Amino acid sequence: IPHFTNLIHERAFRKLHHAVALRWLGSQGYNNEGAGGHVTVRDPILTDHFWMNPHGKSFSYILPDDLCLVNDQGEVVEGGNMHAVNPAGFSIHAAVHKARPDILAVVHCHSVPSKAFSALGCMLEPINQDACRFYNNHSMYADFGGIAFKREEGERIAAALGSTKAVILRNHGILIVAKSVDAAAFLFGAMD
Repeated sequence: IPHFTNLIHERAFRKLHHAVALRWLGSQGYNNEGAGGHVTVRDPILTDHFWMNPHGKSFSYILPDDLCLVNDQGEVVEGGNMHAVNPAGFSIHAAVHKARPDILAVVHCHSVPSKAFSALGCMLEPINQDACRFYNNHSMYADFGGIAFKREEGERIAAALGSTKAVILRNHGILIVAKSVDAAAFLFGAMD
């Protein structure tokens, strides 16, 4: 990740990489449920805000200008032509960003493999090189209570994530965190 002396340039860099990560996720079929899935990146200027993909727009067509800057109340304050964001996605991502100031990006999608694996209720074993990345560095959220419309569900997910890089959401999918959106998208693909 380059070092920036100008926060406007850093914001543009993060937004560009955010859009590219979403397009890559879309090309891999991770947006197969239409409106499902959300990717966020902490803003370098307003560090208690994050950029989020707009609700209902396919990952495959996202441009940097489509991204929504969201405050801690879930309000879109800039970008995205003021489209709404997924309220459940906001609840989860806001709690994770608040609990993990060490990370910049969060990826959560509902892929068929991750939903199927999460239904087993077991941890990922280090059976191949991709899985080894998560050895002793992922957790399980076994009490997923459905769509996270309330902040408390997001807070419970963030608590289950703890200091790891991934959490398996039982009967739902996976959530990945990283220090860049590029790394988070890559890790999502690796865990999936």
